[in-house]
Amino acid sequence: MKTLPEIDFQGMAPRDDLRARIEEKIAHLEKLYGRMTACRVAVRGPGGHHRTGGHWDFSIRLALPDGREVDVTRAADPDERFQDAFFALGDAFRRADRQLEDAVRDMRGAVKHHDAALTGVVKSLSPADGFGLLESADGREIYFHRNSVTGPGFDSLALGERVAFLEEEGAKGPQARRVKPLREGAV
Repeated sequence: MKTLPEIDFQGMAPRDDLRARIEEKIAHLEKLYGRMTACRVAVRGPGGHHRTGGHWDFSIRLALPDGREVDVTRAADPDERFQDAFFALGDAFRRADRQLEDAVRDMRGAVKHHDAALTGVVKSLSPADGFGLLESADGREIYFHRNSVTGPGFDSLALGERVAFLEEEGAKGPQARRVKPLREGAV
């Protein structure tokens, strides 16, 4: 981390046991993603309501490269378990861990992006062999198997019918998958 972690006890005296556990949790996050640039943890105790069930609150802010941040605030619906400082602390860091994993996955480009559908027309059909050929909008010939046709199925296709499809590289060249007829009135 470029800067030392900051632990801020708000409205209460610092507690060594909480500080030690927070430092352990921060070390775990650093193992998960060593390029964090800063970390700030705010600790708020139950205040004057300690005897009547006040909740502990931990806020965590992690600064990441490229101006990204992970910001964990109060649990959505704290229950009586949040009267225990260590439970509330663990909950906040579990949420920080999940959000950090998501942010790292996003930064690495590992977020799944859906392929854009292409369009074409059915050029030939071989029902006995269970395959056909499409002509893509850019004039290429694309193979497809009967099992790749969605909706009404392979047997309902007609020559010249417009279809949407996803393209992938097959063993013998371009191949269509998820071939879907583009019929009027179809959803």
